[in-house]
Amino acid sequence: MSKNVVVITPHPDDETLGCGGTLLRHKYLGDSIYWLIVTGIHLKDGFTLDEVNRRMIEIQNIKQIYGFESTISLDFQTAKLDCIPMDRLVRSIGDAFKDINPQVVYVPFGGDIHTDHRIVFDAVSACTKWFRYSSIERVLAYETLSETEFGLNPSSNSFRPNVFINIENHIEKKIEAMKIYSSEMGEFPFPRSEHTIRALASLRGSTAGCRAAEAFMLLKEIL
Repeated sequence: MSKNVVVITPHPDDETLGCGGTLLRHKYLGDSIYWLIVTGIHLKDGFTLDEVNRRMIEIQNIKQIYGFESTISLDFQTAKLDCIPMDRLVRSIGDAFKDINPQVVYVPFGGDIHTDHRIVFDAVSACTKWFRYSSIERVLAYETLSETEFGLNPSSNSFRPNVFINIENHIEKKIEAMKIYSSEMGEFPFPRSEHTIRALASLRGSTAGCRAAEAFMLLKEIL
């Protein structure tokens, strides 16, 4: 039976870094996938017109790569989620959940170094109560290169995956998708590089007995 799957990303590119291969696998298996982008960039926040236009083009191209049923942009100011009242953020995400009725939810890891990631994790957590959002069956946290591995808080930064998804058939398209974000990529040893993405997929695959995998922490499952 097909599922409604939503990935919540603080910023565009998190979906591809964290679970791009998994989203492609969901799509291949007949699931409906949705993309909820929490932040956006704007001229009034100091971004150039070229940067704003490039981001719009990137998002459109990414939507085509994955074939999302819909993409919802909450458009909060990037790197400023700590200035947004939590109840406003929770309400916005909750409204999106009511439209999507997701069974599977992918969220950034709560111990990531980026404040936006931690705040999105907390806000989404508030939207997973069964008596408010009864469709939700599974909640999984993804790892984001350049964010998850740089967390320093010893009490919260231990990403300990317990779910591994084989993406052998989807790793090349994941790399293709990530290359759309050319301004976010760099040469190895920069963490957001093709070499590093492949290396992490190989590492996770070696744990799961396959050539390439993505790893997650299962936070909640209702059977």
